[in-house]
Amino acid sequence: MTSSLTTDPIQSLLDRLHQQAKGDKQKFLKLIPSFLTGRMKGKSLIEIMTPELMKDVFIPISREQGEFLYLTARSLGARRIVEFGTSFGISTIYLGAAIKDNGGGWVIGSEIEPSKHAKAVDHLRQAGLADITDVRLGDALQTLADLEAPVDLVLLDGWKDLYMPVLKLLTPKLRHGSVVMADNIFTFRKDLRPYVEYMQSGDNGFISTTLHIADGFEYSVYTG
Repeated sequence: MTSSLTTDPIQSLLDRLHQQAKGDKQKFLKLIPSFLTGRMKGKSLIEIMTPELMKDVFIPISREQGEFLYLTARSLGARRIVEFGTSFGISTIYLGAAIKDNGGGWVIGSEIEPSKHAKAVDHLRQAGLADITDVRLGDALQTLADLEAPVDLVLLDGWKDLYMPVLKLLTPKLRHGSVVMADNIFTFRKDLRPYVEYMQSGDNGFISTTLHIADGFEYSVYTG
């Protein structure tokens, strides 16, 4: 079976969105004064990077991460995937392509910024994945509270201070052998240290390792 990632409309849409995401560098340059002001006020990077400030920035996963997500979801035979932090929907397209190629199911995402949510929904429509994706607008601790079990795969790529609360919200829904992946482990090394220690401790139902992909991917398998 041919991968949906290598056929249109998904292939051409991902090419376009990854190209557009390269503009993040210029957008970040324009945000430097806001970052400096925030730091002078003693704010952490997480406190400065509010959804409103970052509403025009893709901050996407890389192609390598996307392809890894796709392959992981395919190998799991995933039918229900949960994503925290949809942004413009690039990662959701990779996950949706895997669900499609697995024969059906759902990708349930959560995005707190309204304009990003609207664009993500439109991108998924363009990709032909609207019927297997459900991106929910609002606080993930509320929008993801009513998920049905079992969950096969989780991607954590939203606000870093919510990784632990979202993980604990979703853990009762995970099936044995499900995978949780968390992005930006190196970028937010200090802020995410408690998350990494929790996942790697061996005391909380996970076996885990940090993969040196892009900004650091924590790869965790739920053993129950």
